[in-house]
Amino acid sequence: MKFLADENFPITSFRILQTAGYDIKHVAFDMPSIADVDIAELAIAEQRIILTFDGDYGTLIFKFGYRPPGVIYFRLVNITADEPAYILINILKEGYLIDNMHTVVENDKIRQRRISQG
Repeated sequence: MKFLADENFPITSFRILQTAGYDIKHVAFDMPSIADVDIAELAIAEQRIILTFDGDYGTLIFKFGYRPPGVIYFRLVNITADEPAYILINILKEGYLIDNMHTVVENDKIRQRRISQG
């Protein structure tokens, strides 16, 4: 499982995931300020699940037909920079399927919608 952290994903969380052994790239290091469409295309090309605080990926997927291997949209308030990493690790430990899913993580719930691949 590979991840692509959007520019708005906290560097602290990125480092925690990297240290934990996850295959993760961060847009801020490799290609700062690229458009969401370009991030989606990179995620598709490299088969990476997008980690983001940006709700625009839902529109790209469900309105414009982009099909990344997954998106985890962190819609959280009043959190520290390390919390998204620990939330993701817990989501994976709890057995949530995130491949081909648009996952919305809120402070009090997790919602998922399948990204049809065909």
